[in-house]
Amino acid sequence: MKRIRLLLLDDHVLFREGLRRLLISEPDFETVAECGTPAEALEVLARADVDIVLLDFDLDNETGTRFLASALAAGFTGKVLMVTAGMDSLDISVARRLGVSGIFMKHDSPRALLSAIRTVAAGSEWASDKVAAPPLRAGAEMTSKTITGLTPREQQVLRSVFEGLTNKEISHQIGASLSAVKATLQALFEKTGVRTRGQLVRIAIERSLETVRKPS
Repeated sequence: MKRIRLLLLDDHVLFREGLRRLLISEPDFETVAECGTPAEALEVLARADVDIVLLDFDLDNETGTRFLASALAAGFTGKVLMVTAGMDSLDISVARRLGVSGIFMKHDSPRALLSAIRTVAAGSEWASDKVAAPPLRAGAEMTSKTITGLTPREQQVLRSVFEGLTNKEISHQIGASLSAVKATLQALFEKTGVRTRGQLVRIAIERSLETVRKPS
């Protein structure tokens, strides 16, 4: 019997331990690695074959969708099942655009999670009741505007925001005053129709999918 190779990425040790105990009781599952940070998970994906990543959304200072974008850029072609306590509509839309195979809510039962993993492994999609509609790959429209016509300075600042830099760090990195960085950020907010840096990062991920995805 070919076993389903799994990678667990969740920053809560107790949850990972409980999930590991659940999975080892199933003969058709093989846990390749348990990771607490995106960096650890990316290292595993670079050297091991993984069929499905069980991915939490809230990863300390990062998000599951940002990790997924990085994994796709690195050439990961397996499946991803989000296992999360909650995601807002924008996060769900970005995850769908990034090609997740399912979104599983942590308050659902352990047996339901086993079913979700097997469903995803078989090539179908899974969604817990609260996120079941619309279909995962329906491509729900983003409410933000498309990022177009950015100036070179705006592109620099956007890349720096994506890297998680503060305004002061951006100022030092690009050689601009702090007030200039703030003004550029405000321009980016206006062009994208968002209000926060976190939303700006998510929009950047969503709009960069064509370059992140590998040809099938």
